[in-house]
Amino acid sequence: MRFSLSLFTCGFVALAACSGKHDAKAASGSDSGQPANGEVVKAPAKPHQPADSTIRSAPSTSNSDKGTVTSADIKADTAHPKLTAGRTAHDSVSYASAIRAGGRMMPKWPPGPAALPGSIFPATRIVAYYGNPHSRKMGVLGEYPEDQMLSMLDKTVAMWKAADPATPVIPAIHLVTVVAQGAPGPGGTYNRRESAKTIEQAYQWAQSRKGLLFIDIQAGHSTLQTELPLLMKYLERPDVHLGVDPEFYMHYKREGLRPSTKVGQMMSSDVNYVIGELDKLVAAKNLPPKILIVHRFRADMVPDAEQIRPTPRVQVVMDMDGWGPPWLKFDSYRDYIVSHPVQFTGFKLFYHNDVRKGDAVLTPVEVLRLLPRPLYIQYQ
Repeated sequence: MRFSLSLFTCGFVALAACSGKHDAKAASGSDSGQPANGEVVKAPAKPHQPADSTIRSAPSTSNSDKGTVTSADIKADTAHPKLTAGRTAHDSVSYASAIRAGGRMMPKWPPGPAALPGSIFPATRIVAYYGNPHSRKMGVLGEYPEDQMLSMLDKTVAMWKAADPATPVIPAIHLVTVVAQGAPGPGGTYNRRESAKTIEQAYQWAQSRKGLLFIDIQAGHSTLQTELPLLMKYLERPDVHLGVDPEFYMHYKREGLRPSTKVGQMMSSDVNYVIGELDKLVAAKNLPPKILIVHRFRADMVPDAEQIRPTPRVQVVMDMDGWGPPWLKFDSYRDYIVSHPVQFTGFKLFYHNDVRKGDAVLTPVEVLRLLPRPLYIQYQ
């Protein structure tokens, strides 16, 4: 596991969360705590637009509400999947393997609760920009000036609309709101709670694009039971949703360890607690259903993920959160998302870490051929 460290303006040493989310060694099960080289490749000023920018896509609905496709669509789109020119043979083999695994899992996918009126999934895809404005290394939200970042988001959303015209796309800002820290801090919790000013700033960014805000919890030594109630006033808004990050949940076999030394862990009971609290909030405030994003790039981050229980009022996304070359991302999607089905799926793309070895960032068309088709797309 490799991480970078950065200094936040408040003076605490903070983890540059996910800037070095994982490499091939970590994905294969290594648990080293070696720090990463802080050097990164310069991000493209403009997201890459694939030449083949459209894909025949089925409506994002099915009898299992997983935003996936019929057997005819599988045959049409995935029988002979091709990657963008320049990908390696290893990439192609892993790509085909991931697609085959997804196709085999489709009939077995848990049906889940039927979508209520106002639900975003499965009819819509979300494309989100991730990070924290106080750190350049945590993602695009802190790396670029506001106007440039929002312009990039506009172009990225347009790229996904072009790739899958049948599925509407909603832009989103995904703010790391409780930030794991490399030092204990005054409360000994190894986290920093973001200010109301910063949260409102991120909310205004989302509103300026008629989009959504996700607030994300990296609890450190704190707990979800402690951190979630402090954010409920924001989640009362119909366009604010939630993310939780097991990587920085230092409990169970990671109890007492400093975030970044080992990959953290959540159990399904932790996730189900959050689902229950969101469900009660939606019912009490008569809100549209909430979305909960759970980040994952290793099996042991949520070892009993199949026991996560979405409700009609809370839609759950398991987000493939790892970085690396294309073959590794495909393997991770197959092994940690497809093989442990919950409800909806997500896929994370890194402007820097995915290109460290000279690879281009995966295009929407390449990602859209995976099965189930990811409905939550996150860029860092």
